[in-house]
Amino acid sequence: MSFTILDGGMGRELHRMGAPFRQPEWSALALMLAPETVERAHQHFADAGAGTITTNSYALVPFHIGEARFKAEARRLADLAGGLARKVANSAKHKVSVAGSLPPLFGSYRPDLFDEAQAPAIIRPLIDGLSPHADLWLAETQGSLAEARFAKAALGKDERPFWVSFTLDDDNDDLARPKLRSGECVAAVVTAMLELGSDAILFNCSQPEIMAGAVEAARSIRDARGSSARIGVYANAFPPQRDEAANEGLSDIRADLTPARYAQFAQEWRGHGADIIGGCCGIGPEHIAALTALRA
Repeated sequence: MSFTILDGGMGRELHRMGAPFRQPEWSALALMLAPETVERAHQHFADAGAGTITTNSYALVPFHIGEARFKAEARRLADLAGGLARKVANSAKHKVSVAGSLPPLFGSYRPDLFDEAQAPAIIRPLIDGLSPHADLWLAETQGSLAEARFAKAALGKDERPFWVSFTLDDDNDDLARPKLRSGECVAAVVTAMLELGSDAILFNCSQPEIMAGAVEAARSIRDARGSSARIGVYANAFPPQRDEAANEGLSDIRADLTPARYAQFAQEWRGHGADIIGGCCGIGPEHIAALTALRA
């Protein structure tokens, strides 16, 4: 059962560890005040078997750290985030790649706030800081096609693999017709990203129950086009989220989503064609270890 294993949710792992953690800074606070905790969190996921770890740059945007701090420190903090992940990857007992996280630039789950005129000034220091350390790029938790298109264009002629991950509408009851939080249908978005040359298309930060339909839609379109792009999933452990909920505070974590249950979902996603699987918010090293056990 061969597949690439991603890490889990950095923010909640830092919170669990007792690292500096609060809104609005979220996972960026530990990076600024106690970067050694970020390194340890990466190590926990690598030790659990993750073959790709994602830089702790998700919250390095003005929405989380403020305009003034972003202008003064964004590139330095992105470089620090990349360097911490790179250090853990280089010392791992198995091969570990570093994914440079390019987050939603104006707040999670808020594709309506995307401003293409303001976006270049935010994404550029992140790319510049992460670039020396990243093996691949991961534009994650993208809520609309416009966000994802912009991230791909911002990388220009960078030849490293480009992975894009979309967050889905948790409230959509039609599981056979999955859609993004923008309301755009997954089929159209996948088609567009394949045309742009994306190396992998993933779905993240949504409930595990709704992921199979998106994976199936992506696989069907990929196969019809004769593409070699990979498909992946990293779900969260939240109850259904309203669009603004991801930015309001600490959401509840489902008690029923045990490592064993998450591994069952992973087997379902594999059956639909996913070959990159990890976890998002609330999915910890113990869940990643359960995924690793599937490959044993």
